[in-house]
Amino acid sequence: MAVTGPNGCGKSTLLKKLCGQDVAACGTLALGAGLIVSYVPQDASFLHGGARDYARNAGVDETMFLTLLRKLGFERVQFEKDMTDYSAGQKKKVLLARSLCESAHLYLWDEPLNYIDVLSRMQIEQLLLDYRPTMLFVEHDAAFVRRAATGTLAL
Repeated sequence: MAVTGPNGCGKSTLLKKLCGQDVAACGTLALGAGLIVSYVPQDASFLHGGARDYARNAGVDETMFLTLLRKLGFERVQFEKDMTDYSAGQKKKVLLARSLCESAHLYLWDEPLNYIDVLSRMQIEQLLLDYRPTMLFVEHDAAFVRRAATGTLAL
């Protein structure tokens, strides 16, 4: 489901609240016990260190993680570089690959296509169409929303 609305209306705040972050908001939120959530934030600037270490620290299968990055256009040499030096698009791909490696009940992706090249956008869209995960995502690409979302939540 796509979360839509004008800038500043609370789309990202909603996702952050759903994944348990302490954000200022009114109202009550109750999540089911044992709910596993995978969250991809807008900002990936916090990434540092090597991709292999990131996978291990995130608790995801390293081989699957690196394979997804390869499918998203990473050369093997990138795995040896510090993620601080990655482009914004490469950092976003790292976050998406980590999320895709997680077995979650709910996937929350905040602007997943920011900085992503056209080929990778198409691959991500096809993956979502094939797999159909339970997901809330914020995305401003109207064509992607039309094709990938089964519904919208307008704020």
